[in-house]
Amino acid sequence: MNLKELAKALELSQTTVSRALNGYPEVSAETRQRVEEMARKLGYAPNQQARRLATGRSMSIGHVIPRSLHEMMNPVFMEFIAGAGETYSRHGYDMIISVVEDPNVEDAYREIARRKKADAVMVHGPRMGDTRPALLRELGLPFLLHGRVPGEEETTSWIDVNNGRAFERATNLLLDLGHQRIALLNGLEDMDFAARRRAGFEKAHTDRGMTICPDLMRAADMTEPYGAESTRELLSSGNPPSAFLVSSMITAIGVARAIGECGLKIGTDISVITHDDALSFLPNSGEVPIFTCTRSSVRHAGTRAAELLIEKILPHPDVLINEHLEAELIVGQSTGPAPA
Repeated sequence: MNLKELAKALELSQTTVSRALNGYPEVSAETRQRVEEMARKLGYAPNQQARRLATGRSMSIGHVIPRSLHEMMNPVFMEFIAGAGETYSRHGYDMIISVVEDPNVEDAYREIARRKKADAVMVHGPRMGDTRPALLRELGLPFLLHGRVPGEEETTSWIDVNNGRAFERATNLLLDLGHQRIALLNGLEDMDFAARRRAGFEKAHTDRGMTICPDLMRAADMTEPYGAESTRELLSSGNPPSAFLVSSMITAIGVARAIGECGLKIGTDISVITHDDALSFLPNSGEVPIFTCTRSSVRHAGTRAAELLIEKILPHPDVLINEHLEAELIVGQSTGPAPA
């Protein structure tokens, strides 16, 4: 199968087919999708070197990962990468992942720009006061944030779960069930997603005129031992919580383990709501899921982020893209009315 044969099957000119496969903005999205589907169906694979020469692009997307983010060891990151990688491949792009020490992040981006190693970059784990967006604008590298930098929502392109709204709804569910003392086991709160989740938790309380007890809130790397140890500590206190709101399924497994070790029953004695990234290897499934959860697929987020980067930002780098992904609130077996 060659370009001429593909064009004939589509009843389009070779020029139009070539431009559609190479991502030229003047080709409509409908035509591009039609060409890509036919190319997959007929097994046509364009010559990558020819594409690079024709377009002047590297046909690669860069991901620079600071070691402090712990993301290469994080299954959530790997699920995101799986979704993004499938999309890159479908559009004929390669993925470049660079894991660097924190002081070398700027140098890594400058090297990408200087050597034109990637046409654009995906930025992970934005924090308070993150300087990466300013650097990438200086370098002229198109980019998309997975998450947001506070204060730069109107000046950067991003895709993000509506974390504040998700945790506000989850907290309100627990309050509606009569829980007065709710523990929050959050991620590291210098990360934007965790700060927004805490804000949603606090808003649900303040909207009802309720005071939050700081002793019921924790923030750390979202591991199973963190969930178990925090839960044991809180349940052994003089005034324990009757419910937990948790930022990760992995942490929630530790919470459930500790509740059982204390001789209590989850969903009856203690209620638990967790955020569920819909990880393929850790399903919270069934007609009635084990955990009540705020669910948003991180794999879908990776797919959608890659689509936005390739289809929207690369053709029009000056146009800002802002997209919220709303989390579902799914009631499972882990919540019930507050004990009398």
